[in-house]
Amino acid sequence: MASAARPPRSPRRAQARPAGNGRQPSHGTVVAPVNGNAYSNGGAHPTLDLLRSRSLGRAAQQEIEHLILSGAIRPGERLTEAHLSQRLGVSRGPIREAFRMLEADGLVRQEKNRGAFVRDIALEDAAEIYDLRAAMDELVGRRLAGALAPQQLKALRAQVDTMDQSARAGDAATYHRLNLQFHDTLVEFAGNRKLAAIYRKLVKELALFRRRNLEQLAVLPNSLAEHRAILKAIAAGDAAGAARLLYEHAVAGKARMLATGVAAGATADPLSSAATRPSSRLSSALSSARPAPAPRVAPGSAGAAARRAATTAATVTTAGGRR
Repeated sequence: MASAARPPRSPRRAQARPAGNGRQPSHGTVVAPVNGNAYSNGGAHPTLDLLRSRSLGRAAQQEIEHLILSGAIRPGERLTEAHLSQRLGVSRGPIREAFRMLEADGLVRQEKNRGAFVRDIALEDAAEIYDLRAAMDELVGRRLAGALAPQQLKALRAQVDTMDQSARAGDAATYHRLNLQFHDTLVEFAGNRKLAAIYRKLVKELALFRRRNLEQLAVLPNSLAEHRAILKAIAAGDAAGAARLLYEHAVAGKARMLATGVAAGATADPLSSAATRPSSRLSSALSSARPAPAPRVAPGSAGAAARRAATTAATVTTAGGRR
């Protein structure tokens, strides 16, 4: 007798096998998916979040720095997260990150329970920064003399020619920007990254003081002549002359800053007529700080210029304290 036909066997279902060596993960072990993103269901990768925040923070830092250095936000002015967040179109997190970077650069100070403020550098601090910058400029002059390629000299001459056009047009704001660019290019060509980083930090701290100095139109022709003499010495390979001229150029900037800063009480607008008129006592003290025109100064006089600058700074500080 024929046996009854067996019903067809149902197909086996393929059993999902764990990734890896086939062993089931022990308790507490997290197995990463073979395909797909663990953060694809609405969550962002924490590393990407961090990178995005830092990128936005850097962008916000650059925008706020531009507002400060351009004078749109004045020294002592408070920086509010809500206002800047709305203005720049970012959340408050990148704004706070920008504040921390600007504080490290010396442009912003943060006070507990009060917020962030644009830093207002004291006159004495600015004078000390100028002294450091003068020494660094002297080193840059020695390194560059006779060492620049023809295309580098051509770029510097083009910058000075553009500065000349701005001076003739009475465009002090453009001249100020080009002046910073010229000195930054010199430092860049010197090829010392550590020096460039420190130099740029000091320049940022001095930006508002130096802007006030160069916004006096009468200063522009003298400043332009100094730049031409510096470039001529570098192109001629005169290391001692280039170092001396760059040093004295910085000392002259310090003297202008002391004249405007002390006369203005370091608080009032130094571009007003009253602010730019030093007292007779200060005029005599500051006159010795102004170096003689570059062609008349004998080589090797950098040490004498340094002693004159140091004596003048001490005299002005004392005079300011007795007012």
